[in-house]
Order: sequence, then C-alpha cells, then structure tokens
Amino acid sequence: MKSIRTYLSDYFRSVNRTVLIATFAFTAILVVINYTIGIEKRINSFSSNWLKFTGFFVLYTVTFCTVHLGQLLINRKPFPGQRHFILLLLMCPAIFAAKITFDWFTHLTTDQLAYPWKQYWYQVLSWPFKCVLVSLLVWMVWKWQHNEKPVAGLLIKGFNARPYFLLLLLMVPLIAFAATRQDFLHTYPKFQRISFIEDHVAHPMLWKLLFELAYGIDFITIELFFRGFLVLLFVRFVGKDAILPMAAFYCTIHFGKPLFECITSFFGGMILGAVVYNTRSIWGGVIVHLGIAWMMEAAGYAGHLLFK
Repeated sequence: MKSIRTYLSDYFRSVNRTVLIATFAFTAILVVINYTIGIEKRINSFSSNWLKFTGFFVLYTVTFCTVHLGQLLINRKPFPGQRHFILLLLMCPAIFAAKITFDWFTHLTTDQLAYPWKQYWYQVLSWPFKCVLVSLLVWMVWKWQHNEKPVAGLLIKGFNARPYFLLLLLMVPLIAFAATRQDFLHTYPKFQRISFIEDHVAHPMLWKLLFELAYGIDFITIELFFRGFLVLLFVRFVGKDAILPMAAFYCTIHFGKPLFECITSFFGGMILGAVVYNTRSIWGGVIVHLGIAWMMEAAGYAGHLLFK
C-alpha cells in the first residue's frame, strides 16, 4: 500500500491544478448532460451498428481530444512533434467504439443455435471475442509505433500483487453502500441477464459461473486498453499528462451504469493510471478491477436477497 500511496502523492504533486480542475469540470458537465438527456441511451437507440459506432466515436473523441489538447494549452506546452500523434488521438476512440458496437463474429458463431442457447452463448462469447479484437488492434498499433516491450503493460516479472488485494479490502464498504441503492440493484448482478437459462439446465449455477468468468475477461480488455494502451502509448508524447485524458475517456464508457459508479470511475481511472505509469504493468489494475467487478456481482446478489 505504501508504494501505491507514493505513486498517487507523486502524481497529485506534479499535476497542474488548473488542468485538474478543468478536467473535473469538463467531465462533470458530460456526466450531467448524459444523466439528464441520456447521451448513451440515445446512441444505443440508433438503428444500425454503423450509426452507433459513429455516435460513440464522436463522444469518445470529443472527450479524449478535448482533455489532451486542453492540458497542452493550459500547461503552455508545445504540441507533440512526434509523428502520428493526431492520428493516434483518433484511432484510440475508434478502437473502443468498434469494441462497443460490432458483434458480427459473435452473431456468426451463435445465430444457428436454438433458444435458449443462442441467447446464452451470444452473451457469454461476446466478451472473449471482443477481448481478442481489442488485443489484436492494440498489438498492431503498439508494433507500428515501435514501442518498448512488453506490449501495453503486460509485464509480469517482479510484480507484487499484495498491495492490490489490500486496496480491494478498502473498497468493500463502498460496494456495500452501493448495494443498498435501487439503480445498483437494477444493474447487478449481471447474471440476471441469463435467468432464462434456469428452466433449461439441471445446474443453473454452473452456467452462471461460466457467464461470470466470461464477464471477467472484459475487465482484462478494459485494463489492457485504458491503462496499458492509453497511458503507456501516450507517455512517450506527453508523459504523466497521459493519465487525465484516459480517466475522462474511461468515465464516458460508464454512461450506461448507475450514477455513483460513473462518478467513481473517473477517480478510479486516475488512481490506476498513476499506478500503471509507475509500474509499467496492468496486472495490479486487473486485480483491482476484476475484484471490484466480482464483489459488485456478489453485492448485487446479496442486495436482491435483502432489499428486493
């Protein structure tokens, strides 16, 4: 824990306060607009995946580029002279917008199945397939940019997991509080989505556990992309200033989640970004993020038993 506190204190001492406040304010405005008029819901209501892709691409690009360019302006730093900086600013939102909207390979794999297996396997296979898609695109960009190894923070050597499990313990009271809220219970546990399977199998809990394992894969994808890719890819251009744009971008992908989760995602993104910046490894973030996700699943299940 001491090392994590050091990473955070060093980061907050070094960051420009005006940049920090401006980023808070900009992200807060986006959050208010989303939970007032429903940006995420409106994009998801579009009639085609290409329109949805365009909508999410615009949302993510405006967020990511505004914070990147805004802090360069406030810090009065010269625009990065390295090649491809602007192209990368556009490519990164495009990759995640594709991850959110395109599921043709999952459909191709499951469309021939009958009910309920078509619906079940579509949900279970979607996360692993999207992990493969994002990993492949991240690897291609990483190699194209001739970045140092390992790719996108996949460093295992010398990694110490203990502080991250301690950090998880600190999250227990917050998750317990969240589990008392109706918007949280409406979303969690995620395996509510596959309740239809219960009438068709002898041991439904086993199928729910398989769903949870697949769900967990998505958090590896998230850490690889946001911390390993968006932070470590842009460190060579802007140094520690890669963290805040990532955190704002990360907040926008939670626009369909409960408000409390969306707000805390920004601060969680900053914390994990500072950790990855110092360790050059995403595995601490994977432990924290995956642990929180599964604790939220357990809390949602318990909340339904207690409060529903």
